[in-house]
Amino acid sequence: MPFPFTLPTTSAFSFSKFFSSDSHPSLPLSASTYRGVLRDALKKHKRLPPHEQSSNLGNILISLNNYIPYLLAVDAGLGCQPVAGEELDVVLKSTPTLEWRPTLSDSAIPGRELARLKIKSLEYEVYFVLSTLGYVQTLLSRASLHPLYSSATSSPSAEQRTLAITTATKHLLSAASVHDYLATRSDQVPTDSPYIDISKSTFRALSSLAMAEATLLAVLKDDPYPAVVAQERNKNDKDWMIKAPDIPKVRAHLFARLCLAASEHASNAHSLLSTGSGIGKVDSDLLKYVEDLRRTGRGKACRFFGIDAELGGQTGTGIAWLHAGMHELKLSSKEDGGKKGLSFGRFKKEWTEKREDKKIEKGAAWGSDAGRMEEGRVLEMLEEKWTKMNDTINTQVIPPIGPLMSSMPSGREIHSLKPFVPAVLDVSVLEGMRAPPDQADNYGSELSSEEEGEDPEPVGAFPGTKGDYSGNSNYY
Repeated sequence: MPFPFTLPTTSAFSFSKFFSSDSHPSLPLSASTYRGVLRDALKKHKRLPPHEQSSNLGNILISLNNYIPYLLAVDAGLGCQPVAGEELDVVLKSTPTLEWRPTLSDSAIPGRELARLKIKSLEYEVYFVLSTLGYVQTLLSRASLHPLYSSATSSPSAEQRTLAITTATKHLLSAASVHDYLATRSDQVPTDSPYIDISKSTFRALSSLAMAEATLLAVLKDDPYPAVVAQERNKNDKDWMIKAPDIPKVRAHLFARLCLAASEHASNAHSLLSTGSGIGKVDSDLLKYVEDLRRTGRGKACRFFGIDAELGGQTGTGIAWLHAGMHELKLSSKEDGGKKGLSFGRFKKEWTEKREDKKIEKGAAWGSDAGRMEEGRVLEMLEEKWTKMNDTINTQVIPPIGPLMSSMPSGREIHSLKPFVPAVLDVSVLEGMRAPPDQADNYGSELSSEEEGEDPEPVGAFPGTKGDYSGNSNYY
C-alpha cells in the first residue's frame, strides 16, 4: 500500500509540425523541448532497477511540472483562452499523432507489454501527462511509507513514523485531486475516451482509490498495533519489550468508521474499474489490489469494534469481532478451525509472509495485497492475547459473527478533496516567447524507442543476431 503503478512511456513529438502561434512563435518549440525532457526521463526511469526507481521519482516530478504549463498553454491557445492574463494565438496546422504506452490495461499475453496507443488529440495528451503526475504522487507516498515496514534497520521513532505517514497522505491527496480534475475535465468533452487508461470512469476510480488509501493512513497514524507487529519481527529492533498503548474507547469507534469509509471508497473504485468503458480491460493486479483494499478496510473496522468492546469489558464480543475481521480478510482463525500446529495452510501462509518481507527489503512490488496480510497479523496477535485472557480470567461466551457484521454503521469521512490547480506560465516567460524560435524543432524526427539501437546485445546472443530477438525491440 499504496498501489505500485508503472509509469507510461511515450514517443517523440514535435509541436511545431502540427501547431503554430503568431502571438508567441517560440511556444511550440518550448513545448517540444520540455516534452522531450519528460520523454527521456520516463525512458531512463523504466530502465532503472526497482530499488533505484523510488529515488528517481523526484526527477520525473520536476520534468512533469516543467512540461505541464507549456502543454496547457498550447491547449488554451487553441481554445482562445488567456494564460496569466495574456492572449495566446495557437493554430492547428494538421491533426497531431502522439503515442503513449498504456500501463493500466491488462495484457492478453502475460509478461508482454502492450503496443503503444496512437492518440490524435491534444486533449488525450493532457490526460496521459496528468495521469502520470497522479501515478508519481502515489509512488512518492509508497516511498515515504517504505521505512515503516522495512526490517533492514531499527523501527522508526514515533516522530519519524508520524512524519512518514503525513508525507504519504499529502501525496495521496494530491493524486486524488489530479484524477478528480481529469474526471471533471473529461465531463466537458462530448465523447468519452476510447482507451480504458484515460477514460472518465478510470479517473473517478483512481480518485476514489487514492482517497481510500489516504483515509486508512489517517487511521494508521494513531494505530499502534501495526507498529508493534512490525517491531516484533524486526531483528534489528532492540525495543521489542515495548507494550502497545491503549486506545481510548471513543477513538476506537471513530477509527472503525473511518476504515468503513475507506472500504466504501475502494468498493466504488472496484465497481468503476470493473464496468468502465474503453478498449481492453483493466489490469487484473489493480483489480485484485482494490478488492484487497476493500477487505482490509472492513477487517480493520472489525478490529477496532473489537477493541471498543474489549475496553468495555466485553472480551467475548471483542473476540467475535476479531473473527469477523478474519472472515472479511478471507483468512482462517481458530473459530474456523485454524491450528497452531503443522498444516499445509499454515505453511503456505508463513511462506507467503516471508516472500512479502523479501519484497519489502528489495523495494519492489511490496504491499500488493493492500495491507491485508499485515492486518491479519494484527488480528492474530490480538486473538491469541484475548483468547488466553478469556479462557483463564473472565470466561465469556463468544457470540456468532453474523449479527455483529450486520450491525456495522456507515463510514465517516475525514479528508476533503481540494481542487487541483495546474501551474501556468509566468508572464515574463510568455513575453520571452514572443520572439521567433532560435533553433529548429526537430524533436519529431527522433527515432522512436522501438527503432533506437542503443540497447545492448541480448545476453547469450551470437554477435550480429540481435534482430532475431524481437522481444527486446519492443521494450518501450
